[in-house]
Amino acid sequence: MNSKDPLIQLRDVTKVYGEGPAAVHALRGVDLKIGQGDFVAVMGASGSGKSTCMNILGCLDTPTAGCYAFRDIEVGKLSRDQRALLRRHYLGFVFQSFNLLNRTSALENVELPLVYRGASARKRREAAREALEVVGLRGWETHSPAELSGGQQQRVAIARAIVTRPLVLLADEPTGNLDSERSQEIMQLLKSFNDDLGITILMVTHEPDMASYAKRVVTFIDGLIESDKRIRHQVEAAS
Repeated sequence: MNSKDPLIQLRDVTKVYGEGPAAVHALRGVDLKIGQGDFVAVMGASGSGKSTCMNILGCLDTPTAGCYAFRDIEVGKLSRDQRALLRRHYLGFVFQSFNLLNRTSALENVELPLVYRGASARKRREAAREALEVVGLRGWETHSPAELSGGQQQRVAIARAIVTRPLVLLADEPTGNLDSERSQEIMQLLKSFNDDLGITILMVTHEPDMASYAKRVVTFIDGLIESDKRIRHQVEAAS
């Protein structure tokens, strides 16, 4: 892969659910390029196609037509097992509902992706402790989700997403269940991963305030990209 090539590229991607008159055209020919180290906020009304696009980018769904390339590899030509390996080794996921296992500790929740990779217990614990420290939860390793606030639970979920050191972090409404102060904390955390660690971030949000943390905002409408704009931050503007 040439350093100038996009990390992710969609070319004329369509997605149709169902057949005949009942068919739903979720994506109608989407073209999108995302470079390594970018931070993209994906916006749009319900039914606009943004979630379908994110599911395809996360290898959770496949296009009906068109091409999805990840590091110059055409994902549509991969088997289900190969797509699962791509997810496991290159992608991290953060969801609005946290998706933590209730009866396990924060440390055990963060270890989970490494269990699927077959890492040893010692390596899992070391990596999970480090990830929890990165998100500001050192000392909370033994607490269960029920013993954590919403913001802390989302931090555990983020630690779980980054414990494998993914190339790309996909976040679906990561602040949707949080108050404004916790939301800003989470967004600062994501921004630091992008700025300091070079993790490419793709984030679905309906909140303009949260999208303002990104470097770029892609807006969907009726299965197409309506706009794709770079954000000029105040710090950049001042420099």
